[in-house]
Amino acid sequence: MNTAAELPSASAEHALMKFEQPLTERMRTFLRVEFLYEQTLFHVDEPTEFSARAAVTALLEILTILGRSDVRTDVSKELERHAELLGRYRSQPGVDHARLTGLIDNIGELRQQLSEAGPHVVNPLKECDFLTAIRHRSTIPGGTCMFDLPDYAYWLHLPAAERRKQLDDWTSHIKPICDAVAEVLWLTREATVAAPHTAPGGLYQHSFDRSDQASLVRVLLPANAGIFPEISAGQHRFTIRFVRWRGVDARPAQINQDVRFDLAVC
Repeated sequence: MNTAAELPSASAEHALMKFEQPLTERMRTFLRVEFLYEQTLFHVDEPTEFSARAAVTALLEILTILGRSDVRTDVSKELERHAELLGRYRSQPGVDHARLTGLIDNIGELRQQLSEAGPHVVNPLKECDFLTAIRHRSTIPGGTCMFDLPDYAYWLHLPAAERRKQLDDWTSHIKPICDAVAEVLWLTREATVAAPHTAPGGLYQHSFDRSDQASLVRVLLPANAGIFPEISAGQHRFTIRFVRWRGVDARPAQINQDVRFDLAVC
């Protein structure tokens, strides 16, 4: 009989590592926007030339995603849905009404910002010849070298404060959408508390009920556990296969013991 794999506890020194799998195309897009926006903001705060390059690259990737689907409309609908769900708690006993009102008001402010930004909020970025040239050259490995884009090279050598001012202006055009996406993802994650589960022999399967409207699977493990999940999801179920990390020069090995983990289906 397999015994449950003994995983290190998640202490302050060894925090939980969260693995997420989107269940819908909308959620997949939101996660990608969040991922790139966090990169953009991180590198905008750094004064180096290479961070400025990284910020521009992440910004252009967000612009590509926003050009492929109507993220603004999708995230506005999600905010409205969450506001309606939260509104149902107003009459529930024991509810922290001040916190609830704050959440609903914040959603309202984000929706108002999206509305004021309008459907063409990112057009100034799309119409910027400087960014367009970088975007086109970025499809070529090393295509943004000094000899390819001397104007880009010149901009990168401007004082950090001057570059920062321009980066802030560019990010201001995507901020209403990205802030709304971040709020939707936070509300989605916070709506479901992760519960302990066991994967027999390192494999866990979950089937959805017809009434389920889940959009995100979250698996939580101690960051120092030495294992990670491979998650595959379909319309009716998802499967988690736990594998052991063996370094970059070896393929991960599937766990054949029971694995205890925390799971949230949001």
